[in-house]
Amino acid sequence: QVQLVESGGGLVQAGGSLRLSCAASGRTFSRYAMGWFRQAPGKEREFVAAINFSGGNTYYADSVKGRFTISRDNAKNTVYLQMNSLKPEDTAVYYCAASVYAVPGTADVEYSYWGQGTQVTVSS
Repeated sequence: QVQLVESGGGLVQAGGSLRLSCAASGRTFSRYAMGWFRQAPGKEREFVAAINFSGGNTYYADSVKGRFTISRDNAKNTVYLQMNSLKPEDTAVYYCAASVYAVPGTADVEYSYWGQGTQVTVSS
């Protein structure tokens, strides 16, 4: 069982940056691949980024590639999402999730544990 708590969301102007954090409970954090997803009002939840258990491999949606960076610190049981050059279309609730698969996927059904989400709002 893993419990996830996101933080770091907020209101930022277009072109600005935010860093999201996701703190995980339990001693097995390093066994899980981790992902970030987002859901905008009226839209389905979509994949943003993922990282494997060791942090050696990362994956990004095309819409955020080159702007967002996912990383993890297994000693701190935390995964991060650094978001730069934010756009209004990045506005959404951002969720972190944990997957038992060695290679993290882009489908939310592959993730077993979810945080409660943190709101990111980008003003134009």
